[in-house]
Amino acid sequence: MNIPLEGASVRSRKLERFKCQAVPAARVVPTLAEDVLQGFARRPRVLPPKYFYDALGSELFDQICDTPEYYPTRTEARLLDQSAHSIICQVKPEHIIELGSGTSRKTAHLFEACEANGLEPSYWPFDVCEEVLHAAAEALLEAHPWLSVQALIGDYSAGLAHLPQPAGRRLFVFLGGTIGNLTPEESIAFLSELRGLMREGDAFLLGADRTKAPRLLQAAYDDASGLTAEFNRNVLNVINRALRGDFNPHAFDHLALYNEALQRIEMYLVARHDQEVHLMALERRYGFLHGERILTEISRKFTAESLTAELRAARLNPIRHYQTEDQYFSLVLAQPS
Repeated sequence: MNIPLEGASVRSRKLERFKCQAVPAARVVPTLAEDVLQGFARRPRVLPPKYFYDALGSELFDQICDTPEYYPTRTEARLLDQSAHSIICQVKPEHIIELGSGTSRKTAHLFEACEANGLEPSYWPFDVCEEVLHAAAEALLEAHPWLSVQALIGDYSAGLAHLPQPAGRRLFVFLGGTIGNLTPEESIAFLSELRGLMREGDAFLLGADRTKAPRLLQAAYDDASGLTAEFNRNVLNVINRALRGDFNPHAFDHLALYNEALQRIEMYLVARHDQEVHLMALERRYGFLHGERILTEISRKFTAESLTAELRAARLNPIRHYQTEDQYFSLVLAQPS
C-alpha cells in the first residue's frame, strides 16, 4: 500500500520524537517456574499478580475498568484531571518518568496541563510490554506535537539502578493504586530505592486507593458480569502455556475478600473439588483439596495517615495531598527529605 507523501512525512516526524531502549535488570527476578515452585510450597499457595497480564488478561482488565463496580481507574483519572494543573505548576518538570506506564491514558492529563502552562517535558514511560509502549506513544504524539517519548522496556521490580538519568527536574509517577499490590515491607523497599535515585528538585506522584466500606471494595473485585472472575482464572491458562500444565481454570472459583485487619483485598482461586494438576515443565504434580485456595493478588487500601507514614519511612516527604470528595482515592506529591 502506498502511503501519501503528506502522511509519510507526518509519520516520519512522529518517529523522530520517539525512541525506545531496554533497561537492564539490576537484580535477578524469579521466573514463572521459580515463582510457582516457591509459591506452591506455601500455604495458602501464592502466585504473583504480574502473571495476570498476558494478551487476554490485559484485554479483560481494560473491560473490568469499565464495569460499574470498579471505581479506581475512573476515580483516579477524574482526580488527575482536577489536580494536574496544580501538580505541574508546583514541579515544573523537564522530564516525566512513569513506572508501569501501561497505556498512559491517565498520564495524558499531565501533558494537557504542561501544554496549558507552556512546559514541554520529555516523557519516559517504563513498562514490560514494547507493543503497549509503541501504541501509547503513537496516541500521545498525535495529541501533543511538541512531546518527545523516550520509552523504556523493562520490569521495575527488577530494580531501578539502570534507569537513565537525564539532567533537569524529574517527576516520577506511579499510578493505578499499584503500590497496594506490595506488602508494606516491599513497598517501603521499592519507595526507598526510588528515593535513592532522586535529586534536589525532583518530585514523586503516587496514586493510592483508600479504605472504604468492605461491600464497595469486594464488589470492585467481584463484578456482577464475572469479568474479574475470568481475569483471575486466566492466570491458570498462563501457567498451562508456560509450564505445560493441565489446570482446568473452571475447576476453580473466584473469591475476593476484604481482610479488615490488614486493610487489603485478597483475591483467591478456590478449588471446586479434589483434583491433581501436572506441570510437566517442572516435573511436578500438585494436589488440591476441595476448598483449597491460591492467593493471586493483594490490594492494600490506605488511610491518609498510613499513606503518609509509608512515604516517610522511605524518606519521602509529602508536600501536597489530593483526594476526592468522597475520599475514595488519593494522589500524593512528595519530595526527597
